[in-house]
Amino acid sequence: MGVASAMEEKTKEKHKSARIKTRAVANFFVCFSLLLVSFSVGSAAQAAALYISPSAGSYNVGKTFSVTVGISSADRAVNAASGAISFPQDKLEITALSKTGSIFSLWVQEPVFNNSAGTVSFEGIVLNPGFTGASGKILGVTFRVKAAGAAPLNFSSGSVLANDGKGTNILSSLGSASFALEVPVTGPAAPEATTPVPAAGVPAAPQVSSSTHPDPNRWYAKKTATFSWLSSSGITGVNVLADRNPNTDPGTRSDGLFSAYTYEDVEEGTWYFHLRLRNARGWGAISHFRFQIDTTPPDPFVITFPEGKESEIPSPPVRFSAADAASGIEYYVMTIGEQDAVRVRPEEMRDGIYKAIAPQEPGPHTLVIQAFDYAGNVTVAAEEFTVRSLTVPEITRYPSELPEGEALKVAGKAYPNSRVSVVVVAEDGREEWSEAESDQNGAFVLIWPTRLKAGLYTIAAQVTDSRGAKSERSAPLTILARQRPLLRVGSLVVTYLSVVITLLALLFLLAAILIYAWYRFTKFRKKIRKEVSEVEAVLHASFKTLRGNIGKQIQLLERAKTKRELTTEETKLIRQLKRDFDEIERVVQKELSDVEKEVR
Repeated sequence: MGVASAMEEKTKEKHKSARIKTRAVANFFVCFSLLLVSFSVGSAAQAAALYISPSAGSYNVGKTFSVTVGISSADRAVNAASGAISFPQDKLEITALSKTGSIFSLWVQEPVFNNSAGTVSFEGIVLNPGFTGASGKILGVTFRVKAAGAAPLNFSSGSVLANDGKGTNILSSLGSASFALEVPVTGPAAPEATTPVPAAGVPAAPQVSSSTHPDPNRWYAKKTATFSWLSSSGITGVNVLADRNPNTDPGTRSDGLFSAYTYEDVEEGTWYFHLRLRNARGWGAISHFRFQIDTTPPDPFVITFPEGKESEIPSPPVRFSAADAASGIEYYVMTIGEQDAVRVRPEEMRDGIYKAIAPQEPGPHTLVIQAFDYAGNVTVAAEEFTVRSLTVPEITRYPSELPEGEALKVAGKAYPNSRVSVVVVAEDGREEWSEAESDQNGAFVLIWPTRLKAGLYTIAAQVTDSRGAKSERSAPLTILARQRPLLRVGSLVVTYLSVVITLLALLFLLAAILIYAWYRFTKFRKKIRKEVSEVEAVLHASFKTLRGNIGKQIQLLERAKTKRELTTEETKLIRQLKRDFDEIERVVQKELSDVEKEVR
């Protein structure tokens, strides 16, 4: 048989034994209750009771828990009830009241609490035909544990009125509750074993760890829990069990041989994993490991503003309170618009009201609050509120024009004994602020701390009262700061001088350009002249050589003439050569003369 099958078989046997015992006890109480009913039916038929559920429990300091205030009236219809409950304010404080699921449809007095006095009270009405039943919820109350000790809850007063047209008070009993408040255990493990000391040589209590729920004092949003331990040699049996009792003995029947175990889909709440090992000498000591599961987000909650959703208060008080039945509320995260988020712990609030919102500018705002429980589950609520602007201050005296450098003086009216801020805006959009205090009549005078340079400006005012409430800016007023006469003349002189100097600079630049161009041209002409001279010399030398060669050819022809008669063609050639050579020499000489004239 596999480990899982063995575990299931063992679990079934344990549960079967527990069910047999439970049935026996239940049968006994049923019989006993029937006997009581038979003796008290006459008096109980007309009775109603107010109760608190649960009536007992154990909770750690710093945690929260919830109770239900209810009404029981099995035989007569009820149409109204009221009550007041007291609690020890040094050990408990209320963080939330919930009317969700209440049998009351109308409230004569809304449920209210006072943590300073340690009281909570209510008064409500059930419309026809009224309420009849053994357990009708009136409201839920969430407490936070402040200190260790006993915390009794008692009705200091109460009434239950029958739906009989007379308002007969049929209340017969007022319930109570008492809770044990403890300092949480620190360390890696749950309470130690309470079983008898094991015999010598048997395994010691193994050190248990969990990869899913490593810290026994924290809550986790995980419904799968895995545990592991070191198993030394010689171990012949392992016994595991998980329940809500911190010191359960898991028994002496082996569940198999393994060193890790996983529970799937575990219900919410505080659980304890119990482990026992066996060797050849017998079963050893028991280890207990606490693990806590909370996968449900906090209950939905609403945000209200005691001073109204629209007021002149820049930091309006806010009432909100979430409840979480399993792990409790650890903290809230508040965000207003695009501003940075603020973390708020429940102990920073008083009677469910938070009064430390940062001052807000006039206008509408959106407040978003996230409620986180100790397992990291979150519920979000949002609400809008508006900060009304104060009446805009009035600037009654100011100079529309003033000489540059002269002190600016502004006067006006605002709220008495308030802070008036005046802004001066330059033409380029730069802003400068200065402040003055108004007197008991609201009058204020402000002398600007710096001198304005020449230019066009606008001024406006804004008021802030002692609460930090602000107004919008007043309508902008225009001021011209003009230069003094001497400064204007000097400015004109400087302007003309700057123009003259600029023109002179341009003339100097033009002259420099012309001189440089002439220099470059002269240098170029000299270079051309030199090149022309060189070309001329080369041409003269070339013509001289050509003349000599042609002359020799002509002499040869003329010598031939003395010996024989020249042909007609030869005679024509001699004449043509002389004419062509003379013409070429004349043209080249003329062109060289023209070039020399141009470059001189």
